[in-house]
Amino acid sequence: MVIALILAAALAKSGAGTQSANTAPAGAPSGTQSVAGTTTDLTVPPGANFDKAEFRLWYPSTASAVQATLVLVPGSNGDGRPMADDPFWQEFATRYRLAIVACRFTDKPHDQSFIEHYVNVSQGSGQALVDALAALGERTRHAELATAPLLLWGMSAGGEFNYEFVAWKPERVAAFVVNKGGIYYSALVSRAAREVPGILFVGERDLDSRINTIAGLFAVNRRGGALWAFAEEPGVAHVVARSRDLAVILYADVLKLRVNGSVMKPVDPKSGYVADLKARTFQPAAEAPAQTERTAWLPTLTVAKAWQAVVTGQPFEP
Repeated sequence: MVIALILAAALAKSGAGTQSANTAPAGAPSGTQSVAGTTTDLTVPPGANFDKAEFRLWYPSTASAVQATLVLVPGSNGDGRPMADDPFWQEFATRYRLAIVACRFTDKPHDQSFIEHYVNVSQGSGQALVDALAALGERTRHAELATAPLLLWGMSAGGEFNYEFVAWKPERVAAFVVNKGGIYYSALVSRAAREVPGILFVGERDLDSRINTIAGLFAVNRRGGALWAFAEEPGVAHVVARSRDLAVILYADVLKLRVNGSVMKPVDPKSGYVADLKARTFQPAAEAPAQTERTAWLPTLTVAKAWQAVVTGQPFEP
């Protein structure tokens, strides 16, 4: 059943975006290095809630086994497979021994194309991704892909897909982002899903419907103790902006905290940091009041500082 379905007023939901002039964080992928790796494509037949489902796997030549899979999902009905070829993501994947699976999902034709049916992952598209991971693992003799923890990245509808995947199979996800999308099928998610670290991004100049929807999803789940942050990017509309840079900082630190082989460790909420969304400040969670209203949760000091830089429009610390 659709719990939250917000009708956006525009159709332009793209994975493309401009990068901020702010300096990238220290240690971020340069996006200029040539990285050796292996690429494999896979297509699965149409399903109940999607027309096309196509996937591109890339993994570094240096990895005898990967510790997690970075899933890249583009904007509405877009083809995200070229993202697997992006040196930025390949460099990040090589550094942290990740596989990349970049996706293309499209809807079957219908008369409200801004409402993506395929993001409702419990209706078939999520299982298509799960099955694709297993098939790609078998094809490449990387059987760990069938069970490896997932890091979910997406823009617009890609972030919608991420949110619904966490709601559906939280046990598979190490960390995720929601990124300025406007259509969701779940509101309050399970406790297990609320325990998956995530950042929900909005753009200050995006459509009010998108901003209000994501803010509402964050508020109801954060009140239930969700280990999530809310990040409004100042002066930003419906573009990637700095969300990718902050996401890789989140992923890098969560990998250290949670991933141990194929087993994901739970996160202790008191080990992180709690941010005041109005003041845009933060303090250790162990010292913060037991309040979730108007606060965000961040897993490490590094992530907290990077979040503060993004929401205040300041450069990342060197």
